[in-house]
Amino acid sequence: MRVVFMGTPEFAVAALDAIAGAGHEIAAVYTQPDKAKGRSGKLKPPPVKERALELEIPVFQPERLRDPENAEKLRELQPEIIVVAAYGQILPEEILAIPPFGCVNIHASLLPKYRGAAPIERSILDGEAKTGVTTMYMAKGLDTGDMLEQSETEILPTDTGEILTNRLAVMGGELILSTMEKLKNQTAVRTPQKEEEATYAKMLDKTMGRMDFSLPAGVLERSVRALTPWPSAYTFLEGKQIKIYEAEVTEQSGTPGEIIEVTKKYFTIACGTGALKIKKLQPEGKKPMDTAAFLNGKKLETGMIAGV
Repeated sequence: MRVVFMGTPEFAVAALDAIAGAGHEIAAVYTQPDKAKGRSGKLKPPPVKERALELEIPVFQPERLRDPENAEKLRELQPEIIVVAAYGQILPEEILAIPPFGCVNIHASLLPKYRGAAPIERSILDGEAKTGVTTMYMAKGLDTGDMLEQSETEILPTDTGEILTNRLAVMGGELILSTMEKLKNQTAVRTPQKEEEATYAKMLDKTMGRMDFSLPAGVLERSVRALTPWPSAYTFLEGKQIKIYEAEVTEQSGTPGEIIEVTKKYFTIACGTGALKIKKLQPEGKKPMDTAAFLNGKKLETGMIAGV
């Protein structure tokens, strides 16, 4: 099939690779504009752009896909299908109508649950037992179109946002090839979403990461995993921020936020219910490290309070 691919982050790269590897003709890749990164403000291209250039595919980065010239350009490209994976812009109806096989989105949840921007992280935060990917026709609403296929996976106790994203990305690449084959053969089945089962996974922001130790330890442990690598769960010790990258739930108890145990390898913070054994962290201004390395240079004592 002749394809226009639209995607931006690392999640979308696996689908781009799968489509290219299967021998489909990718007429163009659309991705978000380069963004300034770090203190230098140097522009950094999105992962999809980097991969598309390696594959020698033309790249377009419109600020606003809604601008009329973009629809005209897409008509000139004559795609049979537009495949979208975490592109980051809403496709206007004028563009949705261009490809004869439609605009098909790869969404990282088992729709209709977790429509929206952050389905992977939200599924971990909520303690879901499973998640997956859905291919779906794009419609006017946000992730509301008819579903085509789904593939599911168990959410493991060790899954972080990053680990689960990588696994779902590969699954999405496999699923879109199956969906494209069925569309081409006219064997694809459209399944309308049940609106009464829909939930929304709103975008993540930095403020979510601050740990509230009045919450149960299990809730905080899931937030540590879900928010790795971004925006990261964090707290404060003696006024210095510490990002938490690995923690383990224990049944110990104490005043929420109090350090109730210190060993050579870890320290434990009491929560509203249970406690969290901190095993990997990143002190302010330093690189991530095992807690053992942190404790070699930092003296902690029981009774100290985290979060201030």
